[in-house]
Amino acid sequence: MAFKLISTEGEQTFELRSGGTLVVGRALTSDIPVLDPTISRRHAEVAWDDSGVHVRDLGSSNGTFLNGVKIEAAKLSPGDVITFGKVPFRLKEIATDPRAHVIDTPTSFGAPLPAGATIIRKLPRRDSRQPFAAMRTSGAARVVEETAPIPVDDKSEQKLALLLEVSKGLTSAVDVDALLEKIVGEVYKILDVDRVAILLADERGDLQPKIARDKRGLTAGRMVPQSIVRKVVEEKVAILSDNTLEDQRFGGQSIVMQRVRSAMCGPLIGSEDRVLGVLYVDNLTTAHRFSEDDLEFLIAFAGIAGVAIENSQFADRIRRETLARSNFERFFAPGLAARIASSPDAVKLGGDKRQVAVLFSDIRGFTALSETMTPDEIARLLTEYFTEMVECVFRNGGTLDKFIGDAVMAQWGAPIGEPDDADRAMRAAIEMMTALGELNAHWRTAGKPELAIGIGLNFGEVFAGNIGSERRLEFTVIGDTVNTASRLCSAADGGQILLSDDFRRALREPPTLVEHPAIELKGKTQRIPLYRVATP
Repeated sequence: MAFKLISTEGEQTFELRSGGTLVVGRALTSDIPVLDPTISRRHAEVAWDDSGVHVRDLGSSNGTFLNGVKIEAAKLSPGDVITFGKVPFRLKEIATDPRAHVIDTPTSFGAPLPAGATIIRKLPRRDSRQPFAAMRTSGAARVVEETAPIPVDDKSEQKLALLLEVSKGLTSAVDVDALLEKIVGEVYKILDVDRVAILLADERGDLQPKIARDKRGLTAGRMVPQSIVRKVVEEKVAILSDNTLEDQRFGGQSIVMQRVRSAMCGPLIGSEDRVLGVLYVDNLTTAHRFSEDDLEFLIAFAGIAGVAIENSQFADRIRRETLARSNFERFFAPGLAARIASSPDAVKLGGDKRQVAVLFSDIRGFTALSETMTPDEIARLLTEYFTEMVECVFRNGGTLDKFIGDAVMAQWGAPIGEPDDADRAMRAAIEMMTALGELNAHWRTAGKPELAIGIGLNFGEVFAGNIGSERRLEFTVIGDTVNTASRLCSAADGGQILLSDDFRRALREPPTLVEHPAIELKGKTQRIPLYRVATP
C-alpha cells in the first residue's frame, strides 16, 4: 500500500515515500510546502516505515494536532486528520497494485525517479509511425488496431490505446482555440498534474502564451519557467525535472516563486521539424511526481497535439483567406482579390499615396425616371444595370470602390497598380457604353425604359487605404483626383465619356479623342482642358 496526505479542501496532495522522512513547513524548499501564516518554516516531520506512518512536531509555534488533539509525536492511521497550525490534512491509503479495483494514480507509470533526477530526452525522428512510435517498447510492439481486449496489466498497450482515442478526439476540433481547450482537458485525463500551459510561436517565432489552466479550470497567470522552455525549443528536447527546486539546470526565480516541484515540458513539432510551441505541465505540491514513462507519454501526446495544431492552423488560415477573398471579390477583380487576400496587411487601418485612374459613371435623368416605376421595377432594373457595369470593371482588372445611388465609382491602381491602369480604365468605360447599348436593346424589346449614362475619367495622386474603424473598414481612394473625376462625370452628357488632360497623358494606347470645351470646376482657379471619346 501507499499513502497520501490530502488537504481537506482537496487543493493540495502530497505522496509519502516508503522509508523516507518529509519536512512540512512554510519554506518553499520544504518537502511538503504549506504557505500559510500559521505554519512554521520547519513545522513537522512525516515519516513512513515498516511500522506505519508517523508524525513529529518540530517545535512549531502553532502546534500539530491529530484528530483535534495537540501532539508532539504520534502514529497515524488511514482516515486520520492531522492539522499543522490551522491547515488540516487527511491521511489516505491508496492501492499500488495495477490489478486492484481502485488505483489512485492511474496515469503515473513506472517506478519513481531518484531524488533530484532530470531527464532530457531527444525526440525520436518523425516517421509514418509517429507519434505512437515513441511509446512502443520491446515488450509492447503489437498493432494498435487489434480487436482483442487489451490486458489490464499491459500498461504500454493501455497508453497506446488511449493515445489513439485522444488523436481521434483532437482531429475533430474545428479551430485552434477549441483545439487548445481540448488538449488541456485531455492532459488532465492522462497525467496527474496541477497545471497545464500551451505556448505557440507567432509569425516571428516568439512563443506567446495561448492557454494556461489549473485543475479547477481556472486561468493561471505567467506560469511557464523560461529556463525550461528555452532549452526545449532551442534543442528540440523534452524535459522532466522531478525536483525543480534542487535542479541546478532550471533553478530560475520563476520556479521558486511559483512553488513548482515537478515539471515536464515537450516541444510541439510540426512539418519540416518546425517548433510550433511547447506543452508544459507541472505539480506544485509533490516532488518526484513524474516517471520516465510519463515523459514518454508526454512526448507522444505532444506529437499528436503538434500535428493537430498545425492542421487546425492551416484550416484557420484557409478559412480566413477564403472569407477575405469572398469579401474582396465583391469589390476587386478575382485575380486581384486573390493577391490581396494572401497579404497579411490587407485589412489594416491606414494606407498610402498612389497614382490611380478613377472612373465615375452616372445615369442621366434617373430621378425623373424612377417616379414612373414601382420600387420592385427600379430594383430589378438597377440590378441588371449594375451587374453589367461591374463586370466591365472587373474584366479590365479594376476595383469597384462603391455605388453612390445610381452612380458607379471604380479605380485602377490601388491597392496594387499596373503600368497600364489608365488604358484599363478607358477600355472599361468604352465597354460600359457598349454593354448599356445591348441592355437598352433588350429592355426596348421587353417594353422597359432605356437608360443613358455619362462617364468621367481622371488620373492622379490619391490617398488609398482602409478607412473606418476596427469594426468596419472600407477600402477607398480619396483626394482631389477623385473629386475631379466625379465632376467630369456630372458634366458629361448621356453617351459621353469625358477625360482630363492628366488622364489623356497617362494613356499608352489612346482611342480616338476629340477636344472638349474647357470647363470651370469648383475649387479650381483655371478652366481645365478636357477630351471626349469620339463616338463611332
